[in-house]
Amino acid sequence: MTTQSVEMFFDPTCPWAWMTSRWLLNAAEVRDLDVTFSIMSLSALNEGRDLDPGYREAMDAAWGPARVALAIAQQGSQEDVAAYYTAFGTHHHVGGHGDLRAAAEAGLAATSLDAQLIAAYEDTSLDDELRRRQQAVIDLVGDEVGTPVISFGTGRAYFGPVISPAPKGEEAGALLDGLAALASVEGFFEIKRTRTVGPIFD
Repeated sequence: MTTQSVEMFFDPTCPWAWMTSRWLLNAAEVRDLDVTFSIMSLSALNEGRDLDPGYREAMDAAWGPARVALAIAQQGSQEDVAAYYTAFGTHHHVGGHGDLRAAAEAGLAATSLDAQLIAAYEDTSLDDELRRRQQAVIDLVGDEVGTPVISFGTGRAYFGPVISPAPKGEEAGALLDGLAALASVEGFFEIKRTRTVGPIFD
């Protein structure tokens, strides 16, 4: 059987991206699946936009965790990026701890890299690269979407899936199969329904 490759673009602070990432890891347990986690930035996406004050505050705060993720991607391996994301999300999303810097420190501690890399949290020189990576995602899917974005490596990528809770076992595999089939259709653009629950971290 041929290994299926999926690239997921994530902002560490997004709970919906976190749910999608856990689904992909669950799907990899029942399908021959190679998952790559790549950084995007909601802060860069929303730069200059007129936002609700609370969301603007969240977007301003989201630069730090994304910078650390980018620095890890630049200096480490894909395994380090995945380890950072898992530990960050476990601390922040699942654990409910609101201190993003502490979550980034927990994420960095799970990697093979030096703890001093946390200095990237305030390193604004990384922001242009985050903007470039965000633009690359926009080039794939357009600017009307956020995170997560997934690509099956066919030249097309899609926003989503937005799921709660993350499917497990064969249900996770079936969702992967269905989305892979949709991604193979040139004219497919969107499926959506009203969301009735928040992120369920179980």
